[in-house]
Amino acid sequence: MSATPSLSTICEVRESCLCLATQRAARRLARRFDRAFRPVGLTNGQFSALMFLAGGGANSPAGLAELLAMDRTTVTALLKALSRRALVEPAEMAGDRRVRRVAITQEGRALLGRALPIWRAEHASLEAAAGSAPEGRSFLAALAGAPLTSAPVPAP
Repeated sequence: MSATPSLSTICEVRESCLCLATQRAARRLARRFDRAFRPVGLTNGQFSALMFLAGGGANSPAGLAELLAMDRTTVTALLKALSRRALVEPAEMAGDRRVRRVAITQEGRALLGRALPIWRAEHASLEAAAGSAPEGRSFLAALAGAPLTSAPVPAP
């Protein structure tokens, strides 16, 4: 049986834990972008999903979950919401009809076009407040297990 941690230990962990600090920052950023995207009726998660789909063609829900670092059930719910609005649609892949795929629709691309200036403005505001901090971005990418890339994204 372990002893209850002391108040100083509790304060130490609370004030220095990278995991907690990252989770709190991520939640605050998510709420900030959710508010910013409200005029176009998107959440930050929906914006990210549409952005991935716009750049990579059809994708499976499992692949999208991996890209977004979300669990599959959350991605399934996100895709259902986008599908109800005709922003994504099922897509068949040549040679294998068993694999479920989704692709962004023209309506989805149009909405993404309206949301992109909002993202740019919000992102610029954040960078102005915090500085561009490329080393911070590299650190977060390393934590997420996804290398930063400067590879060009295909045009929609």
